[in-house]
Amino acid sequence: MIRKPKLIILAGPTAVGKTASAIELAKALRGEILGADSMQIYRYMDIGTAKPTHQERAQAPHHLIDIRDPDQPFDAFQYVQEARKVIDYVVRRRKIPLVVGGTGLYIKALLGGIFEMAAVDEGIREQLRRMTESEGTDALYARLKACDPKTAARLQPNDTYRVLRALETFEATGVPITEHQRAHGFQDAPYHVFKIGLSIERDALYDRINRRVDAMVAEGFPREVQTLLDMGYSEELKSMQSIGYRHMVDFIRGRTSRDAATALMKRDTRRYAKRQMTWFKADSHFQWMEPSEIQNAVDMAEAFLHSADQDPSQSETRAP
Repeated sequence: MIRKPKLIILAGPTAVGKTASAIELAKALRGEILGADSMQIYRYMDIGTAKPTHQERAQAPHHLIDIRDPDQPFDAFQYVQEARKVIDYVVRRRKIPLVVGGTGLYIKALLGGIFEMAAVDEGIREQLRRMTESEGTDALYARLKACDPKTAARLQPNDTYRVLRALETFEATGVPITEHQRAHGFQDAPYHVFKIGLSIERDALYDRINRRVDAMVAEGFPREVQTLLDMGYSEELKSMQSIGYRHMVDFIRGRTSRDAATALMKRDTRRYAKRQMTWFKADSHFQWMEPSEIQNAVDMAEAFLHSADQDPSQSETRAP
């Protein structure tokens, strides 16, 4: 029987303290950190993504940060491909892979696999591109609602990349992307996994979020966004439509005030944190603790790493 590699997951909502805890875990376990954050993959987007600083990255090896430009598409399938290569690299060197982040879909796909979309005829892709240019994203979203209402319900109309991907899947196969995902079931399970979830009381988390946003703005977040615009990155890009970046673009373009943009960024970040907790709490395999309990996390992780391989069912990721 082939022994599956063991890895540690450290997840939780934004601003809970994952970076500091991950570094402590990595030091204690001879581990290397793999980011599981859909925004920290982008170069030049540092302040608004709360990316680990160069000083923090010097304390433990970090992977899957700064691997794409802001205008390059990236999704869960690509993440799995990249992350599994890094895990193999880490394991071959007898280090411990420590997957850290708040993008639940990336973690779920990594642990359970993700279906590979059927090849799309270039004619279909070009037809949808022309439709986007001539009729706009609203028409594209309306088309998705008609053929795949379940997927449309969980996507924002301006999430052009995912809307296009869902439409391409339907046009190529005649089956909604949700049905492909359901049939796949995320049952790959190539690893033995120990999952640690970080959580603090809600009011304390929201206070952290508010203070972090204020610190980002004070550290030059508007200037970071202005630099991206000056580099030619469109405000319509998926990366530039993310929390924080779209708010700062509105301020820079004069569509709102600095104070209003900051207040909306705080509100939307709090809402995002709530969605993250809903996702992760649906997985009963997480061991939940506060960041201050890091030594307990180290002890539990060491026990897992030195134990005999667990039943594979313990490594499954339950859909929320």
